[in-house]
Amino acid sequence: MPTDEELRDDAAARLRAAGLRVTAPRVGVLVALERESHADADTVARHVRASLGAVSTQAVYDVLHALTEAGLLRRMEPAGSTARYETRVGDNHHHMICRRCGVIADVDCAGAAPCLAPAHTHGFVLDEAEVTFWGLCPDCQTANEEIA
Repeated sequence: MPTDEELRDDAAARLRAAGLRVTAPRVGVLVALERESHADADTVARHVRASLGAVSTQAVYDVLHALTEAGLLRRMEPAGSTARYETRVGDNHHHMICRRCGVIADVDCAGAAPCLAPAHTHGFVLDEAEVTFWGLCPDCQTANEEIA
């Protein structure tokens, strides 16, 4: 696992490469999401505050929006959940979500984007298919077996 200093250096380099100013909140958000992928805004804010001190919730939302717009973050909205963010961008991967505990795991796409093709496109030019697999994670399966 990279050190916090390595994560901060990498975050600063990614911000510069995207043409964005390097600020402590932006670096903090990227580091937080490297440490805990698929986190919601409140979780990211807690991580950022733990490392930087006082940072407003609105500032964290602004940073999440700016980094998503710049292509440095991916925003996903699982059914029944708040928006989640991750730093894995630029590929066509999908997600598995546990119905019980909500843990989210990345799943590589089996083909090229879009990996699914509808019977009729209605004139759309497709470039991505967002697939979410739902089930029980290994921990929740074990808990299920222990209850039964």
